[in-house]
Amino acid sequence: MKNFDVVVIGGGPGGYVAAIRCAQLGLNTACIESWLNDENEPVLGGTCLNVGCIPSKALLDSSHHYSFIKHEAKNHGINAPSVSMDVHRMIERKKNIVQTLTQGIAGLFKKNKIEWLKGHGRFVSAYQIEVQPAGDESGESYQVTAKHIIIATGSVPMSIPPAQVDNELVVDSTGALAFTDVPRRLGVIGAGVIGLELGSVWNRLGSEVVILEAMDEFLAPVDRQLANEAEKLLKKQGLDIRLGSKVTGTGCNNREVTITYENDEGKQQVVVDKLIVAVGRKPNTQGLGANEVGITMDERGFIQADEHCRTNLENVFAIGDVVRGPMLAHKASEEGVAVAERIAGKAGHLNYDAIPWVIYTWPEIAWVGKTEHELKAEGADYRVGNFPMAASGRARAMGETDGMVKMISDSKTDRILGVHILGPNASELISEAVLAMEFDGSSEDIARTIHAHPTLAEAVHEASLAVDKRSIHF
Repeated sequence: MKNFDVVVIGGGPGGYVAAIRCAQLGLNTACIESWLNDENEPVLGGTCLNVGCIPSKALLDSSHHYSFIKHEAKNHGINAPSVSMDVHRMIERKKNIVQTLTQGIAGLFKKNKIEWLKGHGRFVSAYQIEVQPAGDESGESYQVTAKHIIIATGSVPMSIPPAQVDNELVVDSTGALAFTDVPRRLGVIGAGVIGLELGSVWNRLGSEVVILEAMDEFLAPVDRQLANEAEKLLKKQGLDIRLGSKVTGTGCNNREVTITYENDEGKQQVVVDKLIVAVGRKPNTQGLGANEVGITMDERGFIQADEHCRTNLENVFAIGDVVRGPMLAHKASEEGVAVAERIAGKAGHLNYDAIPWVIYTWPEIAWVGKTEHELKAEGADYRVGNFPMAASGRARAMGETDGMVKMISDSKTDRILGVHILGPNASELISEAVLAMEFDGSSEDIARTIHAHPTLAEAVHEASLAVDKRSIHF
């Protein structure tokens, strides 16, 4: 039986990062991962790299280029009267990107002398894990021991009884990344991050997309001012977003899906060629054996952990989607780093108040900190600065004038409480706000910082000036 200082269960963005940081700190580390690719080969990277963050962004970029050439290039004097999309080649490009990155992680494991245990891990005791070889249920299992164990098993798509996934006509987010052609009519259940991103991909390529959302409010976690503007823009692009629409049933034949739903007007139906179920994700703890060894979990399957990611078992930690907080890859990664450093006797740090969120529609939506409606509910005393992208010289030059930057700061201290961006490259622009908030920065700090001209980042600068009602260009 092999003995390790640390065994990480899960090789996604939380697990593999935790394993690398443990190894960097001199800990004898192993990582258990059972993910199999399309060729039935074990790979690292988990959901994010294999069927989540990376492949979805590859398709979003490809579809954005196609849409730009077809609809916007003429505004730049580029004439491309005949444009077509090779979906097979687009999917192959996505696969190649994923393969390159998964192989890269395997290379990092070798470089850092991390032992990759290719299989499914299950607790036998607080210090002992049984490993079942990946893709071989009849293979002989074996056990390893560790002084410390990090659970990083991630999450899986949720399902709903009215729309059972068959991965043919009714698919989850994984199936939506592997369509071999463009559906003429596409239904999406759920107007969250996943539903909007996948709906955008296939809408750009020509699908008639209907998105059914049970909630009456569009993008509830997003600042209302930006969410309302984003809804208008996405509808203008062709997404048929129907709020307050609760799906009650689906019926499939060989070619199409009939979706039954209810809204304020009563019982409704819509017929589509493909249906994506994107109603959220749940913690992946099935078969982990956590209950058997006494690890505390809640009724939804989340592992209970303290502010240091430690479970009720002193040597067992849990990170990422299996614990409280947002299901974000970068949150999982930073928790992995923090836990590794705590195990090594260092002061691992993670500021949960400065975690950025991004929705990769176009324009992109990104934010950090609190929304204005949250602050109003708290009775906080705050100031707001807004700056429209239409007033940005760089955005004008790009032809990307939709959106805005909104900055909120404390009225007394001027400390930044939240920054919300709707616009081109918002996913990159938000990092400046995250850095400022990490150091308890003020709007004045950003206002006094020189920004290159012309850049999109100037919109953040102008929003900070607007907090004090001294924006120069608006």
